[in-house]
Amino acid sequence: MSSCFLLCLLSLAFFQGAVWAEQRKLSPENLLVITVATEETDGYLRFMRTAREFNYTVKVLGLGEEWKGGDVARTVGGGQKVRWLKKEVQKHSEKTELVIMFVDSYDVIFASGPEELLSKFSRMGHKVIFSAEGFCWPDQRLASKYPEVRTGKRYLNSGGFIGYAPEISAIVQQWKYKDSDDDQLFYTRIYLDKTHRTKFNMTLDHRSRIFQNLNGAVDEVVLKFERAKVRARNVAYDTLPVVIHGNGPTKLQLNYLGNYVPTAWTYETGCGICDDDVLFFSEDEQMPLVYVAVFIEHATPFMEEFLERLSTLNYPKTRIRLFIHNNVVYHERHIQKFWERHRSLFPDARVVGPEENLKEDEARTMAVEVCKKDPECDYYFSIDSDVALTNPDILRILIEENKSVIAPMLSKHGKLWSNFWGALSPEGYYSRSEDYIEIVQGKRVGLWNVPYITQAYLIKGSMLRTKLSQVSLYMDEGGMDADMVFCRSIRDQGVFMYVSNRDEFGRLVASSNFNTSRLHPDMWQIFDNPVDWKEKYVHENYSKIFEDEKKYVEQPCPDVYWFPAFSDKMCDHMVETMEDHGEWSGGTHKDERLAGGYENVPTVDIHMNQIGFEKEWLKFLKDYISPVTEKLYPGYYPRAQAIMNFVVRYRPDEQPLLRPHHDSSTFTINIALNRKDIDYEGGGCRFLRYDCKVESPRKGWSFMHPGRLTHYHEGLRVTKGTRYIMVSFVDP
Repeated sequence: MSSCFLLCLLSLAFFQGAVWAEQRKLSPENLLVITVATEETDGYLRFMRTAREFNYTVKVLGLGEEWKGGDVARTVGGGQKVRWLKKEVQKHSEKTELVIMFVDSYDVIFASGPEELLSKFSRMGHKVIFSAEGFCWPDQRLASKYPEVRTGKRYLNSGGFIGYAPEISAIVQQWKYKDSDDDQLFYTRIYLDKTHRTKFNMTLDHRSRIFQNLNGAVDEVVLKFERAKVRARNVAYDTLPVVIHGNGPTKLQLNYLGNYVPTAWTYETGCGICDDDVLFFSEDEQMPLVYVAVFIEHATPFMEEFLERLSTLNYPKTRIRLFIHNNVVYHERHIQKFWERHRSLFPDARVVGPEENLKEDEARTMAVEVCKKDPECDYYFSIDSDVALTNPDILRILIEENKSVIAPMLSKHGKLWSNFWGALSPEGYYSRSEDYIEIVQGKRVGLWNVPYITQAYLIKGSMLRTKLSQVSLYMDEGGMDADMVFCRSIRDQGVFMYVSNRDEFGRLVASSNFNTSRLHPDMWQIFDNPVDWKEKYVHENYSKIFEDEKKYVEQPCPDVYWFPAFSDKMCDHMVETMEDHGEWSGGTHKDERLAGGYENVPTVDIHMNQIGFEKEWLKFLKDYISPVTEKLYPGYYPRAQAIMNFVVRYRPDEQPLLRPHHDSSTFTINIALNRKDIDYEGGGCRFLRYDCKVESPRKGWSFMHPGRLTHYHEGLRVTKGTRYIMVSFVDP
């Protein structure tokens, strides 16, 4: 065997031995993570949750002690951290195999485990590595003294660093300053001293292999989704950082990333935060006391339905204290009606009306102060009038999530407008987060840490009486809106806000086009609030037509179909609207008024265009009549156009009947708006060709029959009372 070959073998063995030794030395058992926290804030708890997830050993310094290190979130400071660290690492100064990593805790999360961390640290080949960022802080004059770098961030950030214990100890033993002096400036001066930099073999993590500082780098960081996990990836340097630091104004971006790290996530069962402690209540356990505060600050459609849902909450009414602030005179009638029906459910309710002349921020402050001052108030639930809560279990669901501040995810039907923001702009206003759309649309489901919530949210009473006790939650001298003040106040206290889309809770109601000058303005909401409109005005059995045609569609005469269309409420509101308008035709022709339309046989009627309901009616024809037409008349696809849409009134002493005629339509619908034998006697319709009568029309049900040639028909005589029908000549 040649000496060269032997030398090669010995070299290889030596190299492998060195690698094995290095791997032994850099095992997770020889890693100590040190952090500083004086109180267990939401940020600290999140940090510790990620540390537990990845099995880090963490030593926490300062818990329960007074912080004297200055307001590091807004200015220089943080020297107290170095003093504490100096004392702690001195214990380990002789442990040459020990790796120490220091990180902040309130604005830091782990994205991976100790094995990956130590592997990257080892490959970088330095004994001390500090995180890097793109800003020279706190002394810009030192920027020119930094070594040049070919790629990556140039300047030191002290929010995270890693190194061997002897070197870390030697560095921090040089601290001899005040608690309020700046820690980052201290480390910067050591790094910029070439002698020290060489002595301690120091470098910066220029390309974010280990540490990712978000300040100034938010656009560089994206979420990398894999089947079993989610990682924050730096696309500028193609790295997967292990430690994510939301320094400076980017703490909110960290909150967003913290929704995923760590978590098991897939597109089918996406989850934001899935491993937090939740509360569960047994059936015989007394439920928490909830103060429910309702705010009606502007005229809002479907108010009756909103108030009625309060009475159907699946929560013991004895454990609810109701507060209502109504700032709209128009809604006084709705609250009075609600109070008359449900006074017994909420005997301790307090209603503050428009006569009190309270501003919104004053009313919200009044309501929340009641909970603050009552030690028995477990939760405060705020809900605005433009929220349609359709899940009666909402209080129990939100309480069981066990968060200090949490909102149900709500959005306007078919739109991306919701009650939360996923991110903020530098000015503190809306900014779209990476997966805002997926969250709103329910493609990613979970519990999301967000910077802004509004319109409906639950707050723990204990939080109001402790961390938020001295905070003005809604009032601001600068005139900022109450919702913005609220969220800023919560953020400033380091309290996390969450939004959950794990359950369906309801939706937001659009109110910008709500015109209270009309008798029943909800009727005009078919465009802005189609779901609410359908629930209120479409017959409860309408959808069943498409599930069981034989049961819910009748054929009393050849090609004449009879099916449920309007709710009782729609029938009543239509009649009342017409009578309130009052301009019945009196049986004369109205060619000019109808803009080209005409009546073969004039009737006593009021047309949709007279009450400004034409386009809403055509929308109803398109959305609700056309699908039935296509089902019952196969092969015909209606255009749902009509210029003859009117309510007819029959009375014995006015117009009791209608002589035989053809309709100027492809097909006609005829909806009964009141009840036979209760509101009138007689009436009905006879189709002459088939000698077939329909004499007992049901309220809210529609006849549909062909027009023109085949279905020559007449209106039968009304002998008593008043009969109302809605008629539309479709596709003339």
